[in-house]
Amino acid sequence: MAAPLAGGRNGRSRYRPMAEINVTPMVDVMLVLLIIFMVAAPLMTVGVPVDLPRTAAAPLNQETEPLTITVNPEGRVFLQETEVPMEELVPRLQAIMRNQPQGAPERRIFVRGDRTIAYGRIMEVMGTIAGAGFTRVALLAEQPGGQPASRPGPAPAAPARAPARPAGQPRG
Repeated sequence: MAAPLAGGRNGRSRYRPMAEINVTPMVDVMLVLLIIFMVAAPLMTVGVPVDLPRTAAAPLNQETEPLTITVNPEGRVFLQETEVPMEELVPRLQAIMRNQPQGAPERRIFVRGDRTIAYGRIMEVMGTIAGAGFTRVALLAEQPGGQPASRPGPAPAAPARAPARPAGQPRG
């Protein structure tokens, strides 16, 4: 509130204008927008639905949008959201890479595979891509929190577990 000035002329008091900015409404609006984007962002991921395996690896920082190759539970291969026969996968990837801007780094290629299909099918797709000369190929897995994480290298060793004892057998 404005405060009256003491000692005004002829007994009149004057008020100073308030020089403070009230930021509470701006903070309220920003928090609402933050919540809206936090809820909407996971819904904006589009693609072929697969059940990704879980991993504890940290996600990688990405400069450009990667290409995503998905192997669904039936073993069919998709480039982004379009189904592609294995024979056409490499020519399509090469055409996409040719249309990249000059001097831009090679786009990363993520391979997503449903956890229920054979590992050999995913390795067949990755081998086909790597055999065509693409070097930035990575597996995609789901982190325990639910967000996808890329796996550029071998998985960390699983912690050793003691063999299970049959019920009723004493510890020895």
